[in-house]
Amino acid sequence: MQSYWMQMTDTSTVLELRDTARPSAGPQQLLVRMHAAALNRGEFLVGHTLHGKPGIWKPSGGEGAGEVVAAGAEVTAFAPGDRVMGRCAGAFSEYALMEAAEAMAIPAGLSFEEAAAIPLTFLVSFDMLVLQGRLRTDEWLLVNGVSSGVGAASLQLGKVLGARVIGTSGSADKLAALAPLGLDVPLCTRRPDFAQAVMSATNGHGADLIVNTVGGSIFAENMRALAFEGRLATVGYVDGVVHADIDLEALHAKRLTVFGVSNRLRTKEQRAAAVPRFVAEVLPHFASGRIRPRIDRVVDFAQLEDAKARMESGAHVGKIVLRMPATA
Repeated sequence: MQSYWMQMTDTSTVLELRDTARPSAGPQQLLVRMHAAALNRGEFLVGHTLHGKPGIWKPSGGEGAGEVVAAGAEVTAFAPGDRVMGRCAGAFSEYALMEAAEAMAIPAGLSFEEAAAIPLTFLVSFDMLVLQGRLRTDEWLLVNGVSSGVGAASLQLGKVLGARVIGTSGSADKLAALAPLGLDVPLCTRRPDFAQAVMSATNGHGADLIVNTVGGSIFAENMRALAFEGRLATVGYVDGVVHADIDLEALHAKRLTVFGVSNRLRTKEQRAAAVPRFVAEVLPHFASGRIRPRIDRVVDFAQLEDAKARMESGAHVGKIVLRMPATA
């Protein structure tokens, strides 16, 4: 089968298309004929801890959708022929293994391309907004880098939870493209200069929950923009800044909560723990059409390098999805 592998060097991430053996499903796994897989910017960031040590080749891709070809001996919830989506290592392949505990049935009406844009991104947003962020109806949600995959997903999930959403982006065109998704307050900036605008938009209240997809360069500004008992989630650092000052007086006086969102150190059981709640609480919004994944573009399997370059340049709005080759 064809499969993309990736290696991180000191200056870049390199892709290589290989012919590899088709894997076999373990007792609690699904073998999935992949139809589509989505790109995630963190996978291509030089120095990002997702890569492991420089110089190591590994299968590329982290989420996708397809059709079950075989189910492990201990799997009871899925069978060959089922349409599934989920997080899975090596998703940029014709076939990939998916843990059955993380697999989800694709809601009726969604294409494979749409389904591929859901698992990793929306589960991360669910973690930030619901599990840790405790976002409530009528609260203010601020999303830094709202045009990213996680940013757009957080906007969409925030709206169905009843929040009012502020989003930052350096591109007015990107902000305009997100208006149909319900963005309440667009702030066109890449700089740490938005706290006063957030306070003005919220009548001095501040943001109850902030999703920081950008990194350390705006961390202090986010602290200034938080409301009393506000929560600050850090999910990425595309700016490459991994250290930031913290205002302990504000943390103390405003009873703030600061937390991170990452699956890197979690066990398989920990990664899968939120899936049942996500299926029960979020997937019905996809089935009803209230949420549709915001897809920037769908590209053919052979165009992964071009898709990677678009993502690395920050030109995308939402998710870039890779369409797998047709079955021979």
